[in-house]
Amino acid sequence: MTKYIVKRLIQTVPLLFLITVLCFTLMNLAPYDAVDAIANSKMTEAQREEKREELGLLDPLPVQYIRWLGRVARGDLGNSLLNHTSISKDLLIRIPNTIKLVLPSYATAYILAIVLGLYSASFQGKWPDKLIDGFSTLGLSLPSFWIAMIFIYFFGYKWKIFPLQGMQTIGKEGDFLDFIRHLVLPYLVLVIVFLPDLCRYVRSSAIVELRQDYVLVQKAFGANKREILFHHVAKNVLLPLFTKLGMALPLLVTGAVITESVFAWPGVGLYFVKAVDSLDYPIVMAVLLFSGTLVILGNLLSDILYALADPRIAF
Repeated sequence: MTKYIVKRLIQTVPLLFLITVLCFTLMNLAPYDAVDAIANSKMTEAQREEKREELGLLDPLPVQYIRWLGRVARGDLGNSLLNHTSISKDLLIRIPNTIKLVLPSYATAYILAIVLGLYSASFQGKWPDKLIDGFSTLGLSLPSFWIAMIFIYFFGYKWKIFPLQGMQTIGKEGDFLDFIRHLVLPYLVLVIVFLPDLCRYVRSSAIVELRQDYVLVQKAFGANKREILFHHVAKNVLLPLFTKLGMALPLLVTGAVITESVFAWPGVGLYFVKAVDSLDYPIVMAVLLFSGTLVILGNLLSDILYALADPRIAF
């Protein structure tokens, strides 16, 4: 196992390098540059060129890339063009905020998906299955921003049960109950967003397992439906579901971009959207690079979890 993990970690090096190349290239293919983000109508073209020279934008692209990659390797993601704040420090503040929102939401959806998916598969073709599958289809069809707006209108504006936006009320920073009140609405929205796909994944896997020979053997030995479902089928269904768990790692950072924007939740998603809107390229590049890195690490985590769940797998 250790040998396999080391091997996979070594394999991630060229992938990480490729991600840095893609991020840098895509940003430089954009129709605007860093100077356009900070320029105003009073700046002359000469002043713009002077600013480009100051920022090193007139250097050849390979030189710019190596300089940027060197800073990234040292953990320096640069500064915001507009606020002049350290992007690394901003992310260290905002990543925990996103995790506080996404982690409980995904964990809840994950557990509910296992229960509902197994239950749905055990009643395949009957009304409980049609009801759960119908709700999953509906959940996949509804955009998250629409669900969020509905929640805000009824629970925040009309009935005034929960706060409309933010993570804490001004003056109540550190108040846990106030944080929970702000968390409820975006948490419920993300559960609704994450649940349908996971539920259908579990259902389809369970249906395949229920058709296997070992299920017939268990029935022949007198095992009841509950025992077969939760003691035998569930174990085999959870194995491929571990892949989903590993791939959920990027969601902890960028999985709530729209929801954070609607609820003004001070996480990475809102930070990224504002950066895109204001053409703050260093922030956009940093978040894209971080997200791409998490995708690679998520794949690695999935393989490790798969191996731990099924020792028969040889590497």
